[in-house]
Amino acid sequence: VQLVESGGGLVQAGGSLRLSCAAIGTIFRINVMGWYRQAPGKQRELVATITSGGSTNYADSVKGRFTISRDNAKNTVDLQMNSLKPEDTAVYYCNANIRTVAAGWGDYWGQGTQVTVSS
Repeated sequence: VQLVESGGGLVQAGGSLRLSCAAIGTIFRINVMGWYRQAPGKQRELVATITSGGSTNYADSVKGRFTISRDNAKNTVDLQMNSLKPEDTAVYYCNANIRTVAAGWGDYWGQGTQVTVSS
């Protein structure tokens, strides 16, 4: 199973970006999907998560600005980021809790996509 991310880039403060992540492989079921980020010199932190039923959870720093969504039929999760701030600059990682027939439940990570917000 692989998580393939897209959509990062450079944007000015106040702008928007949309990140997408697709889970590819022989997947039986996906539980929670989410986005995390890691800024230089800092620990990786949770940005937002979403359950298979659509329940969401956001970091306080992004509430009201970011929206997470998923398509269970396509095994994808998106992160719409609005009103971006320079402090949102980080590498963003997709994460998913996935069950495969061969390996059972596992925690998977994408390769990361850079988001840079200029002031």
